[in-house]
Amino acid sequence: MRRILYLGLLILAVIILIQNTAVVTVWILFWKIAMSQAILAFLLLVIGFLLGFLTAKLRGKLW
Repeated sequence: MRRILYLGLLILAVIILIQNTAVVTVWILFWKIAMSQAILAFLLLVIGFLLGFLTAKLRGKLW
């Protein structure tokens, strides 16, 4: 059951990434970075998963 959920989330993420190919400009303090909206969405997705994983691991509630 868990695999089906993960597969569904992965498919949804891929669909969202494919539909967002426009170039966006991101300002991070003094840096100006231009990148594809899909790359930005993917990076934010990965950062969110890593933060959630690390938070769960530090609290000892992983699996």
